[in-house]
Amino acid sequence: MAKLHFHYGTMGSSKSAQLIVNSYNLNNQGKKTEIIKPAIDNRFSSSQVNSRIGISAPALVLKDLRGYRPADGTQMVLVDEIQFFSPEDIDILVKIADYSPVIVMCYGLMVDSNEQIFPASRRLVEVGAKLHRVESMCQMPGCMHLSTHQLRFDDAGNVVRAGAQIAVGDSNYKSVCRQHFNQMYHGIGQKTK
Repeated sequence: MAKLHFHYGTMGSSKSAQLIVNSYNLNNQGKKTEIIKPAIDNRFSSSQVNSRIGISAPALVLKDLRGYRPADGTQMVLVDEIQFFSPEDIDILVKIADYSPVIVMCYGLMVDSNEQIFPASRRLVEVGAKLHRVESMCQMPGCMHLSTHQLRFDDAGNVVRAGAQIAVGDSNYKSVCRQHFNQMYHGIGQKTK
């Protein structure tokens, strides 16, 4: 069985909800879990993982994973918003998965709103994490395609095509399918005058 997993999907695909439910179920079975989240993620809480559907769980909040070791007896470490950690942090998780009995489950985004893969997500792919795509639907009205991308908008409703890769928050984002992303971000398939 794989011991390093990466559950990835677009914003709003219930990744955090799945993490919380997995931890809850394992703890109810007497299996000890530890939840980690990056300090930069303070959208809903600075001390717990929150899901948009209203469930939450306490978390160990860390700036990075240097010096991190799972607490004694921990059988699974669940890491939320993995994309906000560094490739070096991923290498620490690899050592935990490979040289201890602990299973490591990471949850987060694969790519940013400019179609660039996050460095930590890239590192998870490079080191052979078992990939699990968390599926959700495009948020454009009437569209029934799977969401594959995030679009970021400014306060005036214009698509943001440049800037920092990491922008915490979700009020100016929309998860969309590839077709809508290409139309709105690249102008592909739009009628020209």
